[in-house]
Amino acid sequence: MRDTLMVAMPKGRIYKQASKLFRDAGFPIPDDFDDSRRLIFDVPEAGMSFIMAKPVDVPTYVEYGVADIGVVGKDVLMEENKDVYELLDLGIAKCRMSVIGLPDWKPVVHPRVATKYPNVAAQYFRERGQQVEVIKLNGSIELAPLVGLADRIVDMVETGATLRENGLVEMEVMFDVTSRLIANRVSYRMKNEAIQALCDRLQQTLQRRASS
Repeated sequence: MRDTLMVAMPKGRIYKQASKLFRDAGFPIPDDFDDSRRLIFDVPEAGMSFIMAKPVDVPTYVEYGVADIGVVGKDVLMEENKDVYELLDLGIAKCRMSVIGLPDWKPVVHPRVATKYPNVAAQYFRERGQQVEVIKLNGSIELAPLVGLADRIVDMVETGATLRENGLVEMEVMFDVTSRLIANRVSYRMKNEAIQALCDRLQQTLQRRASS
């Protein structure tokens, strides 16, 4: 269907919260999609098709127009800096970006910071006049200060349980993170009515949640 909205969704935790939000807004997304391994599925009764992608890839699918809209964490938007419209704060998958280290950390002459978010980290410390060497890691960031690879890390924190289990502490909260609805710039013009209608329904649902 020509007017079908292609929606890029992140796999995993964010998708489960986002799909519930869409259902609460009246979009008939079947529950069995939540645990499916399918990468593309159609919901013709909702006028949407879904692309299941890694969270970090969602803005790329939207920027290049493969998807008209997408759901992505603010952390990924800031790190990837893609040319997309940010339409709505969905208020889901709440967490925070923080500077983390060992409790006995002391400033050093040539500090190293390990992170999955090198652009975000570099900008944060640069804006504070702090020169650091940023080391990009892709997983188990908490390991870096424990083995001496880095003095501190920059990472997402939800409950802090992983930090506590590894003897780490939050030193600074950089900013809070929620998931956002984004749109391709051309799609926003060409499919504006459908995209705006979806935004309005999601916004009304968020308002109901906030007042309940």
